[in-house]
Amino acid sequence: MTATPTIGVLALQGDTAEHLRVLDGLGVTAVPVLRAAELDGVDGLVIPGGESTTMSKLAARYELMEPLRKHIREGMPAYGTCAGMILLADRIIDGTADQQTIGGIDMTVRRNAFGRQTESFEGRVAIDGVDGPDVDAVFIRAPWVEDVGPGVHVLGQLTDGDRADRIVAVRQGGLLATSFHPELTGDARIHRLFVDMVKGKV
Repeated sequence: MTATPTIGVLALQGDTAEHLRVLDGLGVTAVPVLRAAELDGVDGLVIPGGESTTMSKLAARYELMEPLRKHIREGMPAYGTCAGMILLADRIIDGTADQQTIGGIDMTVRRNAFGRQTESFEGRVAIDGVDGPDVDAVFIRAPWVEDVGPGVHVLGQLTDGDRADRIVAVRQGGLLATSFHPELTGDARIHRLFVDMVKGKV
């Protein structure tokens, strides 16, 4: 591991450019990843938001699903946002019958739990391991975490109204996932946490 790690952003579909921009601003080498061979050149991987069923089908089409599983099984750090959270889940509720995940985090995620696109919202979330004020979290057709296994650390839950106590941020070892989109807010603290995870600092 060099002082400046290379972090890939899975470029199948979704907020690839936004994540690359945030990572560039943190001084790491950020590259899009679309082929299995490109996984060998990165120290960590961001799996962006998008449409989880489309992303899983594209991963299968590009013969990426098994290489992704292998790299994560062998310890490659990864951070999934929104659809990326779904892809890192070991179990899904309300997925399509043929929907696959990469897996790695011992959690059950409910797809589109917060409703349709028109029900998107912003909320403030305190994230364990992120200093400073609560994170401004943007939820767009977002999942939530129904339950976690004993090795999963819950980093953040909503606190308001009928959404209170919903789990929206988790970590298991080198794997990080959020229901929301920090790449859209200008707040790089969660990406910085992931970079520190890749560097082995936290």
